[in-house]
This record gives sequence, structure tokens and C-alpha cells, in this order.
Amino acid sequence: MLFRDALKKFEEEGLLVKINKEVDVKYEMAAVMRALIDKPLLFENVKGFDMKVAANVCSTRKLVAIGLGKKESELLPSLIDAIDNPKKVGIKEAEGYEDIGNDLYKLPILTYYPFDGGPYIASGIAVAEDPEYGLNASYHRAMVIGRDRIVMRILPRDFHKYIERGNREFAFCIGNPISVLLASAVSVEIEKSELDIANALYPISLIELDGLKAPEAEIIMIAEVTDELHEEGPFLDLTETPDIVRKQPVARIKKIYVKEGCIFHALLPGGLEHKTLMGMPREPTIYKEVSKVCKVKDVYITPGGCSWLHGVVSIYKQHPDDGKKAIEAAFKGHKSMKHVFVVDDDIDIHDPYQIEWAMATRFQGDRDMVIKREKGSSLDPSSDLETRMTTKIGFDLTIPWDRDKKAFKKPSPPVEIDIRRYVDVSD
Repeated sequence: MLFRDALKKFEEEGLLVKINKEVDVKYEMAAVMRALIDKPLLFENVKGFDMKVAANVCSTRKLVAIGLGKKESELLPSLIDAIDNPKKVGIKEAEGYEDIGNDLYKLPILTYYPFDGGPYIASGIAVAEDPEYGLNASYHRAMVIGRDRIVMRILPRDFHKYIERGNREFAFCIGNPISVLLASAVSVEIEKSELDIANALYPISLIELDGLKAPEAEIIMIAEVTDELHEEGPFLDLTETPDIVRKQPVARIKKIYVKEGCIFHALLPGGLEHKTLMGMPREPTIYKEVSKVCKVKDVYITPGGCSWLHGVVSIYKQHPDDGKKAIEAAFKGHKSMKHVFVVDDDIDIHDPYQIEWAMATRFQGDRDMVIKREKGSSLDPSSDLETRMTTKIGFDLTIPWDRDKKAFKKPSPPVEIDIRRYVDVSD
């Protein structure tokens, strides 16, 4: 399912919101995206551009599920299976692309907030290839600093290693299939391709432009990392607080290929789409680590915890220390996590009310906390920004082992009824 196909599917489901009023890419569009943060949007009248802009495309799990042709309940097991059993992606001939030169100002690139360092590409996925390791796909925000130049936030991970190994040319893709959007945020071994994981989630094909392989995206730029460094930022991050300014690598845009009638994908920094795409891929790694020490039911990285710093794990508690074991394993599964909450299998981890209820009724602070001081996430503004040292806390919200479990559970309704016999619930 290509990016534009997913938008059509959302429209068929009555979910896509089309905005016909002229909207400016500087601040105004971001304000609309934020006001309608959980709805997929299509801006059809973009001030100064003929190109349409889509946004909030993966802002909910329901939308991701539709884009993958799955049920919401299938997302976690499908992602785990795709990571464990990637499928080699094939290559097909590139069709319907036009070379529009290398002028970034032809694209409706947004400036999201007044404090932004400049206009930003927030949804761009860099696809690079190494002779030994193969294809790598990863997100890198890119601030426009010239007609054909961007400065990219590049952490010392796989793409950085590819560059160090001499692979400076890459494809920078905007408007990717949903499976690519999700898989490109997964952290796996360097020799495992995120695009093969995407292909296992929902079949895709690669194309080749100017000798570079890429998923079939709406916009594909041919770019090359230079030796120049430039200040990057400030820019809003997952925590909804501005990230610090750093010297980062500059890339030169050599060509821009666009599909006929292409749609630019804008991604609101710190918005629900940003959180969904970054948080969901952490859940399989937590699930797999906790599964090594106890029986897991579900894992959820919460949007209230920036979809990065807070997680909830539900377990089938079978031993007195399962809660504490799950806490330690969860931190191992996602090293950036700051707080984790472990609950029993009767708690719906997608309902914050139920999690708070479990804490209120099943938790004792002097007995059920695991506190540790260690390196955490660079995204946590309250941590030591130089060393990344932070305090991590795990909360065991499971029923005390030596107590009667019935005393800690809510009763079922006294009798089964059909509420429609009593009130009109049509709305």
C-alpha cells in the first residue's frame, strides 16, 4: 500500500479530513495539524505551491493498522514477527517519476514554530547501501539551509556508520508506504534491513534512481553528505520541548524526483504521528526482553510519556518476583525509558485510568519500586544533558503475591443487560 493508497483508504473509511482553504506552510499549517492532531489531513490548497500536503497520517494505531491492512490487536505481534522474519524486498522499474532539478524551494517544506532554526523536513527517511551490510533506512530530520543544502540530525548509529565507511550518497524519501514509515524507526542489528522488515509487514517494492535503491515514495531526493558542519536546530522533539542546537553534517541535494501528482508528507514534531511512529517500534524489543523472564500479555509506550520515556507492561504473574523481573527486563529492552509500570493481565494498558487505579489499589512505594541511576535518553530535558545520566523508576503495580487476588479485582456487572432497552445510545 503506497502512501497515496493509504490516504485513499482513509478517505473510503470516512477518516480523511480535506482542507480546501489556502494554508501557509509557515506556522499556519502546523497550527491546523496540531488542532486536528489525531485526524489524517490533506491540504489541497497550499499557499505558493501546486503540491498537496498530507499530515497526521499515522497519528493513531487505527490509522497504522488500516495502512498495513491489519487489525489494531495484530500490530504488536505482526511487528515482532516482521523483525524476527524479514522478507527480502525485490526491485521493480521506476515508473511515473519526474526529475524537477535540485531546488528544495519547489517543495512545500514547513516551518512549524517561530523558534525553529528554519524550514524542516520532518518525515524524511534516508536510505543508504553498504557493500557488506546492505540497505539501511532511518529517519533524519533535515533543516533547509539553502536551495540545495540541508543540515541533518545524525546520531552515532547505523547511518552514521555507513557514512564513515564511505557511503556518502543516499536517497532521501518523503511520502513513504506505511510499512516503511513504521519499520524505519525500528532498531535492529546493522546487517538486518529495515526495508526487509517493512516488506514483511506489508509487501513493498524498491525502485532504482541514479543507481540508488529506494522505496516507492512520493518524493525521492538523491543526496550526498559533505564534510561541512552547520548548526542544526532548535527544533521540537518527542518531548514537546525544543532540542538543543548542535553542529551537524550538511548534505547536498543533487536531484529531486517526484511522482505525478505527488503529495508531500508533513510530520508535526511532538505530535501524535511523531509519537506513534517512534514509540511503537520500541514495544517489540521490550516484549522480547520481558518474555525471557516472565509471561507477557502486552506492551505499550504511552503518548503521555512522550512515546519514549514511559512504558506499561502487562504480565501473567506466576511467581512472587515477576513484577520486579519484568521491570529490569523492560529497561533492558528500551534503554531510553525513564519510568515503566508493570500491571496484571486484567488491566487494559491502553487506558490510563486503569493504570492509575492499579497504582492506587495494588502499589506500596516502600515495597514495589525499583530505582536506579544510569544513562537514559538525550531527549529527557530533566536529565544531565552532557552525560545523559537520569533516575529511572519501575513501578510494580501487580497484586501482592501473598494476598487474596479476589480482593483486588473489580466485580462484573450484577446482571447482564442490553442498555438499549433503557436509553437511546445511537449517538
